Amino acid sequence: MDRRHFLKQSTLASSLFFVPNFVKAFENISAKNLGYKRLVIIQLAGGNDGLNTIIPFNNDVYYRNRPTIGINKNEIIKVTDELGFHSNLLPLKKLYDQGHLTIINNVGYPNPNRSHFRSTDIWQTASSSDQYLQTGWIGRYLDEYGNKPYNAIEIDDSLSLALKGQNINGIATKNPQVLFRTSQDPYFKNVLEHYQDEHLSEHNLGYLYKTMIAAESSAKYIFEKHKTASNNQEYPNNEFANQLKTTARLINSGIETKVFYSSLGGFDTHANQINSQARLLKMYAEGVEAFVNDLKQQGTFNDTLILTFSEFGRRVKQNAANGTDHGAASNLFIIGNQLKTPGFYNELANLNDLDANGDLKYTVDFRSVYATVLDKWLAVKDQTILNKSFTKLNFI
Repeated sequence: MDRRHFLKQSTLASSLFFVPNFVKAFENISAKNLGYKRLVIIQLAGGNDGLNTIIPFNNDVYYRNRPTIGINKNEIIKVTDELGFHSNLLPLKKLYDQGHLTIINNVGYPNPNRSHFRSTDIWQTASSSDQYLQTGWIGRYLDEYGNKPYNAIEIDDSLSLALKGQNINGIATKNPQVLFRTSQDPYFKNVLEHYQDEHLSEHNLGYLYKTMIAAESSAKYIFEKHKTASNNQEYPNNEFANQLKTTARLINSGIETKVFYSSLGGFDTHANQINSQARLLKMYAEGVEAFVNDLKQQGTFNDTLILTFSEFGRRVKQNAANGTDHGAASNLFIIGNQLKTPGFYNELANLNDLDANGDLKYTVDFRSVYATVLDKWLAVKDQTILNKSFTKLNFI
């Protein structure tokens, strides 16, 4: 088989990403050292407006800066004397009342970057704003404690930087059945049958073959586990809810996956924010409610922690298009059944004391959240993974 033919026939492998330096022999290694707890990460992509999500309804500064997009007091689900939920977050308010939700305000990092791409990279790699890393924080977790690509799964067609390690990457799939079917494609099989071809030793072709072996085996394992479980909850009919539906089914199957990653996009609300954000928050809250109920019904909620973040918040002052521009610090949600500090973890930053760009000042470094999750939930050495020591928080 010549190289051109080999590469042409292996293009179907591109959706099965992949594990540098991963070999099939590792599949017999036990994953018990990873523990039994699972982490589900949800990114609200585009920069969710935290101030219109958790609303300071008694703060005149909020309404002066948002004369047309500020949420009316009579439309807010009031939680404390100062803060309330957007009306479309009623399912989240139910979790709050049950002690299953912690809200951390003013989460960010020093010298914030307001580019979607760069700030997302910072959050996904756990880097400083002036540091450029090629591995994600979950990828480094896999490097240290994982041994299979499916120890971390992103419910998507492509793999985010967060799940890419130096030696092991997670795997991305929206549909385990489609992933498995792709791995059984005749072209894919034909490539694997030519593993002794002399061209496989040239450059990175041998590496590609090894990763394809891992991909095929992972696809089979994920599919077989997925078949053993079902969903006991009705989910909304949208793509985000389908991501969570697949995640719940995999969790309930007992799969050896410790981290799941999902995202909901569309939060870049520069114009006409009121309606678009309301629609997205409703989608998020209803999907999460169905997901949590599904896990509860099948006894897996106790061992699942859900972390929701956005790469940055929005400017305090609205713009001329009835929207908001890129900001800095925002709120972050932790959902679970073993929270030490349910409710509001900390106070909202002072709206009279903004940074030079008119943004909320961060008071909690997002890497402290990661360090806490790694140390207290996943029970691993957070400093090794984050390349630095960060203050632990007390929410779990």
